[in-house]
Amino acid sequence: MGTGTSQGVPVIACRCHVCSSADTRDNRLRTSALLSTDSGRHILFDIGPDFRQQMLRHKVDHLDAILITHAHRDHVGGLDDIRSFNYVQHRKMDIFLNAEAEVAVRRDYHYIFEPHIYPGLPEANLHSVDGDPFQAADEVITPIRVMHKDLPILGYRVGKLAYITDANLIPPAEMEKLRGVDTLVLNALRKEKHFSHFCLAEALEVVSQVKPRQAFLTHISHEMGLHADVQRELPDGVFLAYDNLEVAV
Repeated sequence: MGTGTSQGVPVIACRCHVCSSADTRDNRLRTSALLSTDSGRHILFDIGPDFRQQMLRHKVDHLDAILITHAHRDHVGGLDDIRSFNYVQHRKMDIFLNAEAEVAVRRDYHYIFEPHIYPGLPEANLHSVDGDPFQAADEVITPIRVMHKDLPILGYRVGKLAYITDANLIPPAEMEKLRGVDTLVLNALRKEKHFSHFCLAEALEVVSQVKPRQAFLTHISHEMGLHADVQRELPDGVFLAYDNLEVAV
């Protein structure tokens, strides 16, 4: 759905060579991904401020569950637009998130959860996630507890797919949950080290430890460089993700 960092690419008012690139792979909406299962269910990883545009672009006509990594605005800013799916599907949206994210979502979207029901408001069932596997849209989901500087956030494993974004630390016990992963989606903000996100070298080190068949780097800023240039530098089996990319897992 999207592979950009919190500002997206191009960045407003920026005239750098990446933001000015004519390569569509250098145009990045805020990070999100849609998993289509064998049973025809749709699971969304994060619901950022570009959610409406992403759903329309891909003609998504149903959504069964949303997995929230954390409650920063670029990952939950589209929550108000679940109302369209509420109306079509005649049910509340199932949203899975950790305790820290739930506090933030209930605060920032307080009008959804207040006792007085105003017609047409979004409707959501919030499901609190800890470290134990849970079920969503008929799939068993394993949460992966990682750190975004000093904020505990979640990655998720579904079968042999693992999705982690905005992390800068994966504790050893959580790395064990990645054993046997075939497809790894992992954040890599830029080449230079960052205080709260993996840089490119750190992300590649995680990939080398997990040893997936294929890895896709996401949550990319304009500081990473041009897609075509960076891709040529990556090891075999590692790809710089781009918006609208479809991958079989």
